[in-house]
Amino acid sequence: MSRLNDKESVLHKPDWLKIRLSVTPGYSEVKKIVREHHLHTICSSGRCPNQGECWKNGTATFMILGDICTRGCRFCATQTGRPSAPDPKEPANVAESVSLMKLRHVVVTSVTRDDLPDGGARQWAETVKAIREQNPNTVIELLIPDLDARPELIDIVVDARPDIIGHNLETVARLTPLVRSRAKYPTSLSTLKYMSDRGVITKSGLMLGLGETEEEVLQAMRDLRAAGVQILTLGQYLRPTMEHYPVAAYITPEKFEWYKQKALEMGFGFCASAPMVRSSYKAEMALKAIKGL
Repeated sequence: MSRLNDKESVLHKPDWLKIRLSVTPGYSEVKKIVREHHLHTICSSGRCPNQGECWKNGTATFMILGDICTRGCRFCATQTGRPSAPDPKEPANVAESVSLMKLRHVVVTSVTRDDLPDGGARQWAETVKAIREQNPNTVIELLIPDLDARPELIDIVVDARPDIIGHNLETVARLTPLVRSRAKYPTSLSTLKYMSDRGVITKSGLMLGLGETEEEVLQAMRDLRAAGVQILTLGQYLRPTMEHYPVAAYITPEKFEWYKQKALEMGFGFCASAPMVRSSYKAEMALKAIKGL
């Protein structure tokens, strides 16, 4: 057993990471809509700790292109394997669900589809188009894979004109080869910079507690700002199962607040930084901050 695994075995979750899950009528209604429309959510597939809070408030992050990923990142609970073909009805089903849930701000993410020639870019564009047609006043936020930083694929998504496009850097440069599979640190930054240069409001996130140093986190934040990223999320990494990458440290709420202040000093327009923060948590607040609303 490695030293990191030995350390993990004696780590105990601190009180600030203990949450109380509850099932409410709002939660049950969202679950029913998702099930009846044959949809997937990263809330469930990614085992998000905020699922109960978000679902009871009528908010969910939809996951398109199936629920099986072609990559096998060591931090992620999503299934890895050979995915099915994209569902042509999926864009319409997502749009209908957004309407039924009366969402003002919808977040759409996906598994990575390296098996598709376009990486799923056209399904992304069709989903944005369907949501916009049926829900013209809903803010559309996407959280996309890196699409290998290929401009012709990124353009397909950008040209659909979502309001925000995010892509998560996930971790610092040194740890990227250890916890991400095919993804590369420079590729993620290139994807973000290309979108920023096209005038898109871009967003990215980092997990903390994987063994990174303070200076490495600050450098990753500087790299994201250099790529034009305006919205940043910082949250505690939680190990989905014992088969996944171990937690090296639990970062205190005070340290998360310190990172938030550093992010704002660097020029990020919005930063959500706390142990339970995830990519889409309270996403509607970020755009309001960027636009000064």
